[in-house]
Amino acid sequence: MMRFALFLVLAALPLAAADIAVLHTGARIRAQRIEKLEDRYILISADSRIELKADLIAELEHEDDPPSPQAAPADKSPTPPPFKEVDPKKLVTEAALKYGLPPAIVHALAMTESAYQTNAVSRAGAIGVMQLMPGTAQSLNADPRDVEQNIDAGTRLLRELLLKYENDPNPVRRALAAYNAGSGAVARYNGVPPYRETQAYVEKVIERYWKQVNAPQSVSLAAQGSAAQTPAQ
Repeated sequence: MMRFALFLVLAALPLAAADIAVLHTGARIRAQRIEKLEDRYILISADSRIELKADLIAELEHEDDPPSPQAAPADKSPTPPPFKEVDPKKLVTEAALKYGLPPAIVHALAMTESAYQTNAVSRAGAIGVMQLMPGTAQSLNADPRDVEQNIDAGTRLLRELLLKYENDPNPVRRALAAYNAGSGAVARYNGVPPYRETQAYVEKVIERYWKQVNAPQSVSLAAQGSAAQTPAQ
């Protein structure tokens, strides 16, 4: 009985390189090595030695060390860039200076259009800080949902409109009206069209422009647009 219990202990040894005695009963006994002595087999392990009659053993097997577990392959996927926080007000100032406009007029337009909300979408489908319609953004080669491209394209559009009407009466009002209602409406009425929304929009932008210019904390901001002219009243 004791020898049978010892068989079970040996059979349950941790996996490692070993010789295995397979008995006629089907039992498998592991040992660090097995030696044959006349009509017996001796199963030798670190802390045991068992002798078995040769006729009890059906066959002998050898088992190598199990392969070492492979380390998980290193993750070679590129590390995503850190999240980039966007300051729309800073982008508005940079775009204004880039296109030679007084930052105050572009800020006034951005505030009126969306209050600087980068994810703003109007009922008509205008998108972002500068409220660009998808078709307008496409004509300007810009993605309206990209904050930097949205602000850059809107500022560029405002500059183009200011240049378009620079030799007409009330050029700034016409440019703002065209930004809001389209150049076709301005041409049709030879000036700011009689749309309540557009008229209110034009006056609101100009009002906000002058508030910035006259406020002490924004004098330096307006002064940065050294190449730009003051909007006409």
